[in-house]
Amino acid sequence: MKTIRLAYLVLLTGLALVSLFSDRVLSRPYEFRTFQLSMINLTGILAIGCMSAGMFLATRPTSVEPILGGLDKTYRLHKWLGISALVFSTLHWLWVKAPNWLIGLGWMQRPSSKLDLPTGDTLSAIAHILSHYRGLAASVGEWAFYAAVPLIIVALLKRFPYRHFFKTHRLLAVAYLALAFHAVVLMKPAYWNTAIVPLIGLLIFMATLAAAVSLLRRVGYTRRAVGVIDNLTHHRDNRVLEIVIRLKDRWFGHAAGQFAFVTLDAAEGPHPFTISSAWHDDGKLRFHIKGIGDYTQSLPETVKPGDLVTVEGPYGAFDFRGDKPRQIWIAGGIGITPFLARLQARVRHPDERAVDLFYSTKAPDQVFIGAVEQLATRANVRLHILVSGKDERLTAKRLCEIVPEWMSADVWFCGPAGFGRALRRDLVARGLAVEDFHQELFEMR
Repeated sequence: MKTIRLAYLVLLTGLALVSLFSDRVLSRPYEFRTFQLSMINLTGILAIGCMSAGMFLATRPTSVEPILGGLDKTYRLHKWLGISALVFSTLHWLWVKAPNWLIGLGWMQRPSSKLDLPTGDTLSAIAHILSHYRGLAASVGEWAFYAAVPLIIVALLKRFPYRHFFKTHRLLAVAYLALAFHAVVLMKPAYWNTAIVPLIGLLIFMATLAAAVSLLRRVGYTRRAVGVIDNLTHHRDNRVLEIVIRLKDRWFGHAAGQFAFVTLDAAEGPHPFTISSAWHDDGKLRFHIKGIGDYTQSLPETVKPGDLVTVEGPYGAFDFRGDKPRQIWIAGGIGITPFLARLQARVRHPDERAVDLFYSTKAPDQVFIGAVEQLATRANVRLHILVSGKDERLTAKRLCEIVPEWMSADVWFCGPAGFGRALRRDLVARGLAVEDFHQELFEMR
């Protein structure tokens, strides 16, 4: 989280500072019209900057993933940028519209609209050409804004069905291209000799390519593999469906703890699921899918052995790497899946580090629990099963009592976000280094 917060602040601060210095608003005497235009430019630059960065991240770039700490962190930053783009574009719209409303009420006089063109034959010629499209760009940008606002709001509503979300979210690429046209044509000509143009130009160029990738449905195309469902096991007590997929295409392997986007139904689209098996170079992947929403609850009745599926990945940096002599794993509910993969990896490739695995569940399936216990024994991992409503809730205090050597361990958590935040806060308060608590942010919206 620290890395994506820093990336977010650097982007916003950088765009704001470059915009303000390019506009020279701080060195000019105050006039409302001058201030209004500066705010229109500033909010516009911040809005298109956030939209551009968010559009680029939506393509799941693997080059950025290690820097931000995994695709889960990348998507969290993507969400922040989307919200910020919504806020800044709304402010931009208000700075444009509000003075006109005041003029209509007779409370302000209409200012002059003289356009200062840049100096230099080439820049002046380009500005002259673009000036013919300023009216069109203003109209296109306004209607694109009206379209983008509900699309962004819908994307933030988790109750909106995923099968509709992944289709409507793609429409934002169309809205973005319209807004990029708006930004390029209406960019203040005086900016053309400043640093803001190459900065915004680079962001728009990268995002335009990303929008094309999205519209052509090529996101993650090079990381897709077609497979067939080989086996299904339904653990009814905890509503978990175990799916084994035999791949028909080449798979370059994955690390324990990574996840993939799995398309079991083309109409529903790809869903992210943690890979619950280690890679044994046998062409098989295993997923444990919890029946939480309408779609996942229906899977036991809708999928069957022999069905074709598409798997895209792997993604994620929940990889259990660390230099501490021991580790503490904490799984909440279906958050057990990355640890299942790591247990299998330890069986095949023994690790000398001592490990305690805490598995908290409110719906224990005895067959499933038995399989986890056997796997933990073979992997030389000390397993602690905690049944909600029956056993005492796992807290930082209790964890430290069970594992007295906790200060020499790093902690890996996958489960409910609130549970993770509470443990992280309390363990850090007790002396655990912030960077020694690793948490999967398994929310793609």
